[in-house]
Amino acid sequence: MDGRWTFAGVVLSLLPGVAMAAETSIVLDGTLPDDESAYVLVPFEVPESTLEIEVRHAALDRSNVLDWGLLGPDGFRGWGGGNAEDVLVGADYASRSYRPGPIETGTWHVLIGKARIDQAPAAYALEVLLRDEVTGTPRTRAPYVAPVLQDAPGWYAGDVHVHSLESGDARPDLLEIGAFAAEVGLDFVVISDHNVHTALDFFNEVHDAGPGVLFVPGVEFTTYAGHANGLGATEWVDFRVGDTTAINDAVSAYHEQGALFVLNHPTLDLGPLCIGCTWQHALDPAEIDAVELTVAGSLSGGFVASAIEAWDALCDQGVHVTPVGGSDDHKAGVDLSQFQSPIGQGTTVVEADALSAAAIVAGIRRGRTVVMLDGPGDPMVVFDAPGREGDTVRGEAVDLVASITGAQGETARLVVNGEPSNSMSVDGDPFEMTWTVDAPAQGQDRYRVEVLVDGQLRTITSHLWVEFEAEPAAGSSSGGGGGSGEPGSTGSDRPTSSGGAVGTSSGADADPGSTGDEGCGCAHQRGAGPLWSLCVLLGILGRRRRR
Repeated sequence: MDGRWTFAGVVLSLLPGVAMAAETSIVLDGTLPDDESAYVLVPFEVPESTLEIEVRHAALDRSNVLDWGLLGPDGFRGWGGGNAEDVLVGADYASRSYRPGPIETGTWHVLIGKARIDQAPAAYALEVLLRDEVTGTPRTRAPYVAPVLQDAPGWYAGDVHVHSLESGDARPDLLEIGAFAAEVGLDFVVISDHNVHTALDFFNEVHDAGPGVLFVPGVEFTTYAGHANGLGATEWVDFRVGDTTAINDAVSAYHEQGALFVLNHPTLDLGPLCIGCTWQHALDPAEIDAVELTVAGSLSGGFVASAIEAWDALCDQGVHVTPVGGSDDHKAGVDLSQFQSPIGQGTTVVEADALSAAAIVAGIRRGRTVVMLDGPGDPMVVFDAPGREGDTVRGEAVDLVASITGAQGETARLVVNGEPSNSMSVDGDPFEMTWTVDAPAQGQDRYRVEVLVDGQLRTITSHLWVEFEAEPAAGSSSGGGGGSGEPGSTGSDRPTSSGGAVGTSSGADADPGSTGDEGCGCAHQRGAGPLWSLCVLLGILGRRRRR
């Protein structure tokens, strides 16, 4: 892997009185070590007079897939992933997925990732061009300033998994993404490019252009053993898990900057079509803030049952993990294949104090989301409880209230500790059901509401967690907390979920370990006839959420 200066460059640099050539080439062909390492650094030296660096790279065997990045003496400069295009960086210019900045004198490295090696040892071809003059055209950039588009509480609809052209495998710019998101009725999108934050430099420009859509910072933490979203992150985190960092350290780095750690498509297994898409890292469940329940493309058939099962398995351990939905769009809804979905499929509706990045992140952290499969036109459910604090309600017996809009003639069901109860027909719009449930003697029980359209799951709420707390004695006073905001208000002008049919439920003493309909409470629509059977509560030992 020895570098070789071009003949012209060496001769001109040695002749007395002759200035260094405007361009110097270093050839760095070689093979990657056939070992357990996932990443390899190929060094090259940059002299003091250099103003611009160009890197040309290629894998020499088409059966291998290599990823490409660049590090300077002062750290990370970019990651194009499997993008084969050449890389250009300078003080005021950089190719997509790379950061502009001063060209530091000293040792730089081309970063090569072993995405898939079918033919070992894997050969590569590298040429680094050093220039003492600038050829790139600067792009207008500005430091990210977080705006507040609406300073009012409400339910705001967005897509938490969208890629811009700053991802090496994506096409659209932010203006195109914003226009498409506005057209489908979204209030916000989270830009989650692969391992880079370079799109942040252009957020202000798009917000000033006025599509009315909030851009929320994020990043798809892309490794060869799983993908996750650093939702709200603005600072780079080393993704070379197993080589230079540990997964726990990476997650901590996201939490330290106030971001959420969200598992993206955790059970998606498409083999070589999606390298590293299935989550395989061993991680304390308490470190996981949210799970993506939707997967891109018509082949997924909508919500992914295995992803919902993975979410329930985490919650079974007492961890409060929030459900989210995203499209994983790479093309702003244009020329999609059967493996891709347009922005808004799926959608995450968040109860937030404002339409701002900080408020959206806080709403997801509180566990106040509704996930829709096809977008803001799907049924909306506001699932709430008097005295709720975040996603938890405490008492001996508590009221759970579901206000449903846009679902008349469809089916809704209560899900208790991951097990669906008897379904009910939604015969009003808006439609409201109330259940009174007994808190478990130990731990917490969790409840969510799901809506099915034509028998297909279309809407899932986040959980309300019910925990036992003795009622105050007669004559004593207590100040309970309340729900946040007006649950009927929406950032997308949805109708309020009030009126319609109202149901009640009376809890019954039940075996906390039972999961069937025996010994259950009941819910009924007032004046509407039949009693509705509810599943009894599952008794699980829960532990409080770490944060």
